[in-house]
Amino acid sequence: MSEAYERERQNNARLEELSAKVSSLRGVTVDIYDNARAQDVIDSTSDTFSSMSTQLKGSAGRLGRMAASGNKVAIFKLSGIIIGVFLVLYYVAKWIF
Repeated sequence: MSEAYERERQNNARLEELSAKVSSLRGVTVDIYDNARAQDVIDSTSDTFSSMSTQLKGSAGRLGRMAASGNKVAIFKLSGIIIGVFLVLYYVAKWIF
């Protein structure tokens, strides 16, 4: 009977070791999953900024063509809009911060 008790104690000890290893593995798996999700967000953000830079380059090209054509009224309107947006953003930022 003593031998059976000893084996049961050894089995319990190994079961606890195995449980600790499984918990550790679960923690590593969760960390890997979180890292993969964060990487996906970074990739998505990178794609968004790439798209935005392409659109900004296109807008700058159209603005250059408009300025080269000599349409002064449109240039003044655009300048006024840009200055107005800047002032609104400035005052909103000043009010918030």
